[in-house]
Amino acid sequence: MNDPAWHGKVIDAHGHLGGWFNFAVADASSDGLVAVMDRCGVATMCVSHLLGVGPDARAGNELLLAELARWPGRFLGYAVHDPHDPEGPARLRDLLARPGVVGVKLHPDTHEHPLDGPGYEAAFEIAAAHGAIVLSHGQHGSPWSDPERFATVAARHPTVPLLMGHAGLWPSGFAAAADVAERCPNVVLEICGSRMTARHLARLVAVAGADRMVFGSDALFLDLRVGLGRVVLAPLDPADRDLLLFGTMTRLLEGTR
Repeated sequence: MNDPAWHGKVIDAHGHLGGWFNFAVADASSDGLVAVMDRCGVATMCVSHLLGVGPDARAGNELLLAELARWPGRFLGYAVHDPHDPEGPARLRDLLARPGVVGVKLHPDTHEHPLDGPGYEAAFEIAAAHGAIVLSHGQHGSPWSDPERFATVAARHPTVPLLMGHAGLWPSGFAAAADVAERCPNVVLEICGSRMTARHLARLVAVAGADRMVFGSDALFLDLRVGLGRVVLAPLDPADRDLLLFGTMTRLLEGTR
């Protein structure tokens, strides 16, 4: 059987390296992840390091740089910004100048800081100056990362491509996430999450448009194969599927170069 047209072109917009203290990750090695990418036809994965998302942004970002050097082109990096680190802005400026780093990763729920709060403001300003993408965890009903907080920061920083991780996370929040994307031209919905189904995905495409959405797997938290299969098997127009799998993210990444 011939490979489908998208095979070998897929860009995963939301991945991770490393492990997590209370989450079962069978193989946390980058070698294992690249092997799965090869089998699935994923050309590139945009990643942050889980140590950085969690307790130590400085150390996690250093591990990220090492993996980017090991796998040039296969991994592109999101530097984690810790809103509680007084030296965070200076470190972020340096990281965004490093080869392979294309954006900023924010996790308001882990950091316990609202996305539109003062601790993240410098990150958005620096991302705008560097033409970088910002990917933030998005969770409907969260006091830190509800979709409406994306609307607030998108209006403040209209030139920054802002990926809403998980598109609101819960099925109850998918409509709210799509509404924000409709209102805010620089907000793009990223679709990973164990609660996302092919049916939900098709509805989001119908409302927000595939050109305002990107594929993400949340590997190594979640299985890349399951996330990709959800998109491949969803009732989507082939052109929309291609936008999700690589078209929209290709456009966003071209803006970082």
